[in-house]
Amino acid sequence: MSCPIKDSPVCPCMNICPTKFAMDILGGKWKMSIWCALWTEGPLRYNELKRKINGITNTMLASSLKELEEYGVVERKQYNEIPVRVEYSLTPKNEMLAPAIEIICNWGKEMLKEKIEE
Repeated sequence: MSCPIKDSPVCPCMNICPTKFAMDILGGKWKMSIWCALWTEGPLRYNELKRKINGITNTMLASSLKELEEYGVVERKQYNEIPVRVEYSLTPKNEMLAPAIEIICNWGKEMLKEKIEE
């Protein structure tokens, strides 16, 4: 089995698989929900983001945002106002990612359609 990325060596034998690395960054229960909310809504404050993601806890939102920030996927911007205002947004790195997410979304729609038709 070869890596789905052209000109990439065979993934299962690699020390660092680019596809697995990308999925580790975006994987987990909440990261795609965070990504989608920020992609569709633009910059959001913490509580706005929390309201948009049904069921996420403060702990999971904070830790997921921190991980996404460490990888440079999400940017945290603090405004020196009283009270302090913090907004989260996607970084320019996501422009390259968006078409791939759209393809995965379309694949998911087809999979859901098949599941519903069963």
